[in-house]
Amino acid sequence: MDEPTKSDGGPQRSQFQLLRERRFAPFFWTQFRGAGNDNIYKNALVIFVAFQAATLTTLSSNDLVNVAAAVFIAPFVLFSATAGQIADKFEKSRLIRFIKLFEIAIMVVGAIGFYRRDLVLLFVALGLMGVHSTLFGPVKYAILPQHLRSDELIGGNGLVEMGTFVAILLGEIVGGLVIAIKPDGPIYAGATAIAVALAGYAVSRGIPQTPAVAPGLSINWNPFTETWRNLRFAQGNRVVWLSMLGISWFWFYGATYLTQFANYTKDVLGGDEHVATLLLAIFSIGIGAGSLLCERLSGHKVEIGLVPFGSIGLSLFAVDLYFASRGLTAHEMSGAGAFLAEPRHWRVAADLVLLGMFGGFYIVPLYALIQERSEPAYRSRIIAANNILNAIFMVASAGIALGLLKAGLSIPQLFLVIGLMNAAVALYIYLLVPEFLMRFLAWLLIHTFYRVDKQGLERIPEEGPCVIVCNHVSFVDAVVIAACVRRQIRFVMDHRIFAIPLLSFIFRTMRAIPIAPAKEDAAMKERAFDEAARALDAGEVVCIFPEGRITDTGDLYPFRPGLQRILEKAPAPVVPMALRGLWGSFFSRAKGAKAMRRLRGIFSRIALVAGAPVAPDRATLELLQQQVLMLRGDQR
Repeated sequence: MDEPTKSDGGPQRSQFQLLRERRFAPFFWTQFRGAGNDNIYKNALVIFVAFQAATLTTLSSNDLVNVAAAVFIAPFVLFSATAGQIADKFEKSRLIRFIKLFEIAIMVVGAIGFYRRDLVLLFVALGLMGVHSTLFGPVKYAILPQHLRSDELIGGNGLVEMGTFVAILLGEIVGGLVIAIKPDGPIYAGATAIAVALAGYAVSRGIPQTPAVAPGLSINWNPFTETWRNLRFAQGNRVVWLSMLGISWFWFYGATYLTQFANYTKDVLGGDEHVATLLLAIFSIGIGAGSLLCERLSGHKVEIGLVPFGSIGLSLFAVDLYFASRGLTAHEMSGAGAFLAEPRHWRVAADLVLLGMFGGFYIVPLYALIQERSEPAYRSRIIAANNILNAIFMVASAGIALGLLKAGLSIPQLFLVIGLMNAAVALYIYLLVPEFLMRFLAWLLIHTFYRVDKQGLERIPEEGPCVIVCNHVSFVDAVVIAACVRRQIRFVMDHRIFAIPLLSFIFRTMRAIPIAPAKEDAAMKERAFDEAARALDAGEVVCIFPEGRITDTGDLYPFRPGLQRILEKAPAPVVPMALRGLWGSFFSRAKGAKAMRRLRGIFSRIALVAGAPVAPDRATLELLQQQVLMLRGDQR
C-alpha cells in the first residue's frame, strides 16, 4: 500500500484514490449496493403504499407511510447492542459476507410480497431489512479506522456518506421508476432487489481480512441490559456522547423529510411518483455533495467547526422551504417535466439541495469524530450505542410527525416546526460543548478572512507533550494556529488579549492560560507557568509567544525567559513556528497603514510554517529566535 502524504505535510492525495485500494474499495462498493438496495425496496414500498393503499387496506397512506418508517427502525432499538458485540468479537470481512447472504434471503421474501400484493409480507421483509441494517451498522463505521489513517478518516467518511446518498439516490430512482411500471411494477421491483443483493454479496468477497478487536468478548444476548450498558459506556466520553446525540438528531430531522416526501409530492405539489423520486434524488445529491466537500473545507482533518455551519443551513433552508411551499396547490397529478416547468418549484428544489448539502457538512465530521475519539476495543459497541440512539430518534420522528399531522399541521408546517426545533437543539448542544462553536469561529476566520498556506505541520508530534513557540503578529494568532493544527493546544497568552470580547469565548473554550507581567500580577504569572507545566506532564501541546507582546513594528522582539521556566518544570521538545503575512492586516497593530492596505489584509494569503523539533536541553532562547526568524523570512 502506498503511503499518502500526511496532513499538512505538502500535497495531499485525493480522497478518491482510496477507491482504487483494496483496503477500502470492496467495502465501499458493498456498502454502496446495500444502501442502494435498502432504498430500492423501501421507496418502491412507500410509493406502492402511498399511491395504492386505498385498494389494499382501510388505513390512510399517511398512516401506512409512518408505520413503515417505524417498522424499519424498530430493529435498531432492539438489536443494535447485540450487533455491536458481534462486530467487536468476530473478524469483520467474514461477518459482512454472512450479512449479505441474509440480505438475499430477505429480498426473496419481499419479492413474494410484491408478487402477491401482500402488505403483511412486505412489512415483514421491511422489518428484516431493518435487522440487516442493524447488523451492518457497527461494522460499517468501525471497519474504517482499522484500514484508514487518522488523516484519511474525514475523506473516507466523506466517500462513504457520499456513496451512501448516491446509492440512496439511485435506489430511489430505480425503486420509483420500476414500481411505476404498469401493470407489473411490483414484480420488477422485487426481482431488482434480489439482483442487487446478489451483486452486494459478490463484491463483499473482496473485503480484506479485518481482525476482531475483542475476540475474547463474552456476548450478552439480553438486548435490554446490553443496550443500557452500551449507552452508559458511551456517556463516559462526553464529547463522543454529545456527538452521538447530534447525529441522532440529524436522523430525526432527515427521517422526517424522507418519510413525508411521497405525500408532500402528492398533496402539496400535485406531483406523481416520478416527482416524488425526483425530490428524493435532489435531496440525496445535496447530501452527497456536502459530504465530499467536507474534506476540502476541513483541510483533510476532523474539523468539527463544520458542524455548526451545517446546522445553520439545516434551519435556514427548512424555514425557506415552508415559505416556498405556501400558495402551492395540488390539482391533477403531473410528472417531473411539468414540475420543473413551473418556476415556483425551482425554489423548492433549491431548498432541498441546500438542505442536503448542509446536512453533509453536519453529519460527516460527527461520524469521524466518534471514530477518532472512541476506544478501539469498544468502537463497534460505541457505534452500536449510536445506532440505538439514532433508532430511538427516528422512531420518535415517525411518532411526532404522525401526531402533528393528526393535530392538523400541513406537511410544509411540519417542515417549519422541525427546522425551528433544529435551531433550538443545535444551540443547546453548542452550549454544552463550546468546542464545536469555537472550532466553527476559528474555521470561519481562516476560510473567510484569510487563505492559509500550511507548511511542515506534520513535524508537530502526533502524541505526547511538546511546546510550540511562535512569533506574535496579531490578535488572532492563537485562533489561526488552533484552526490549522490537528491537536488541541493550550495557549499561554497575555491576559488582556485573553479578555477581548468574543475572542475571550474562543480562548476560554480552548483552555488558554492567561499570563501577566510580574509587575502587574506576579501570582498570575506563576500560576500560568505551573498550569503550562501540568499540561505538558499530561501529554498536551502548549503554545507560547515568547516575545511577550504583539509586535507593533512587524519585527521580532527579543524572546523572554518564561519559556525556560516552563521547560525547567516539564522538559518537552520545542517546535519553532512562524506566521507570515498577518502584519498590516486588520487584526495587527500596524500603525500608519493605509485603509485599503488593511482591507486587503483581511482577504490576503497568509502562511503558518513549522520547523523541526528542538530537544529541551538545546532549546535556548537565542537558537529558537533565530529559527523562528528564519521560518518567517522576509514576509512579515
